[in-house]
Amino acid sequence: MSEKQSILLSDVTVKGDIVEKETLVLDSKVDGDITAGKLHTHSGSNVNGNISASDVTLGGSSKGNINSDIVKVKSTADVDGVLNQKNLSIEEGAKLKIKAETY
Repeated sequence: MSEKQSILLSDVTVKGDIVEKETLVLDSKVDGDITAGKLHTHSGSNVNGNISASDVTLGGSSKGNINSDIVKVKSTADVDGVLNQKNLSIEEGAKLKIKAETY
C-alpha cells in the first residue's frame, strides 16, 4: 500500500494549524503549528509555527520549535528555533539560528 501525501504548493497560504496523519509536503506559507507523520518542506516554503512529526526534512524557512525523531536540514533551509530530536543532519550552506537538544 502506498503512502499518502498532502501537498501544498507555492500559491497557497495557510493561517492556522495543520494536522496530517501521514506525509505533508510544503512549498507554501504557513502561519500556525504543524503536526504530521512526516514533513518535507521545499525551498519556497515559509513556516511560522511549531512543528511536530516523526521525520522532518527542512528545505525552506522555518521559525519555531521542532520536535521530531529525525531532522534533516537541507542547504536551502533557514531555521530559527529549538530542535528537539534523536537524529540530526545538516547540509553545508544551511542558515541556522538554533538550539539543538537530543532526547
